[in-house]
Amino acid sequence: MRLTCMFSFILLFGAAGLVVFIHLQDPEEIVHQQTPGIKYNMGFQQPKKDCVSSNDQDRRLRKNTADGVATAKQSNSLHLSETVPTRLQSTDRRQSSIMFPMKDQQKGEEINSIRLHKRRRRFIIKKSPILISMNSSILNLPTLKAEDRNNSKWKSLYQIQSERKRIMRETCSKYKSNNRRIITPYHVSRIFVEDKYRVLYCEVPKAGCSNWKRVLMVLNGLASSTKDIQHNTVHYGNYLKRLDGFDHKGIYHRLNTYTKMLFIREPFEKLVSAFRDKFEHPNNYYHPVFGKAIISRYRVNATKEALRTGSGVKFKEFIQYLLDVHRPVGMDIHWDHVNRLCSPCLIDYDFVGKFESMEEDANFFLHLIGAPQNLTFPKFKDRHSDEERTTTKITQQYFAQLSPSQRQRSYDFYYMDYLMFNYSKPFEDLY
Repeated sequence: MRLTCMFSFILLFGAAGLVVFIHLQDPEEIVHQQTPGIKYNMGFQQPKKDCVSSNDQDRRLRKNTADGVATAKQSNSLHLSETVPTRLQSTDRRQSSIMFPMKDQQKGEEINSIRLHKRRRRFIIKKSPILISMNSSILNLPTLKAEDRNNSKWKSLYQIQSERKRIMRETCSKYKSNNRRIITPYHVSRIFVEDKYRVLYCEVPKAGCSNWKRVLMVLNGLASSTKDIQHNTVHYGNYLKRLDGFDHKGIYHRLNTYTKMLFIREPFEKLVSAFRDKFEHPNNYYHPVFGKAIISRYRVNATKEALRTGSGVKFKEFIQYLLDVHRPVGMDIHWDHVNRLCSPCLIDYDFVGKFESMEEDANFFLHLIGAPQNLTFPKFKDRHSDEERTTTKITQQYFAQLSPSQRQRSYDFYYMDYLMFNYSKPFEDLY
C-alpha cells in the first residue's frame, strides 16, 4: 500500500512539473519554431552585382543566388543587422513588446531577467517573417497616347503585351495559389529602381540585363548615352538602387505606382548562353566553385588537372548537375527559373518583354514611359564581343549532345517558364 502511494505521488509530482515548465515557456519562441520566415537587412548593404561572370563580382553574387545555400543566403543578404539599428527593428520591437510584471525581486535578478528577455527578443525578431501586404497594381499597362492610338505599330505591340500578361495571369491562376498576395523583401531583391521615370526592372541574367542597366542609368541622368557606360561601371559602380533597400512604405508605394517590367528569354537558349559564358571562358569563380564540384561528381576518371582547376566542364556534365536533386553545389541565378527570380505570380508586372524581340519591345517600353526620343536600347555586346550570340541553332547543337531523357527532364525543369511566357517546345519529341 505504501509503495502504491509513493508511486502515485511521484507521477503527480512529475505531471505538475511538466505543467509548470510549459507555462513558463516564452510563447514567441514557440511561434518562431513554427514560422522561421525571411530575414531582412535594412542596414548597410554591400553592393549586389549581377549579370557579371568574372572574378570577385561572381563570387559576391553567388551569396545572393545559390539554391543549395539558401539558408546561407538568408543569413547573409537578408538578415536583420545585429550591429546596425534600423527603423524596422524598432517598429517590430514596439509591436511585439511583452510587459513582464515586476514583483518584489532583487535588483540583480531584474537585470538578468531583462537581459535574457532582450536576447530572446533579438533572436525572435531576426527569425520572424517581415511581410508586405500587396494589392493589385494600380497600373496594368501604360496607356497609349492619343496620337499613338491610330498607329498600327504601337497598337500591335500594345495588343501583344496584353496577350502576354493574360497568359501569365492565367498560368498563375491555374498553377499557383497566391490568394494572400504577400510579398517579402526577398521577392523584390532582384528589382532595380529608377525614380525619375518611375520604373521597376526585374533583372533576368542572360536576357539583356547589362544593357538594361545602362538604360536605367541614362534615364536617371547618370550618363548622357549608353555607349559612355563601361562594363565595370554597370556592374561595379553601385549606381542603381534595389527595391529591397527601401523601407516597407517605400517598397509598397513603388510596387503600386511605378511601371514594373521584366525581360525574359527562351529557357534553353538562356541556359546555353550561361554555360558558354561561365564554363567556356576563363573564370575565377565558376571554374573553382562550380566546375571542380561538377567534374568531381560526374566525370569518370577525371584528371588531376581537371579536378584542381575545374576547367573544361562539358555541357552534358553541366546538365547532370542541373537535374541532380542532390547537387554538389547550389543553384545560380544565371540558370535559375524566371518564375523564382522575379515572382511574376506575386508581382503584377505591367510590361513583359522578350529577348527574341528585344529591340522592338525595349523601344516600345521606352516610348510608353516617355523616355527621351534619342534614347534607344543598345545593340552592342560588351562581353566576348568577337563571339556569336547564342541562337536557336547553337542551342540545338548543344542539346543534341544529350539523350532524349535528359532533354525531356531539362524541359520539365523549366516547364513553368515555358508555359508562363508562352514559349513553344524546343524539340518535337518532348511531351
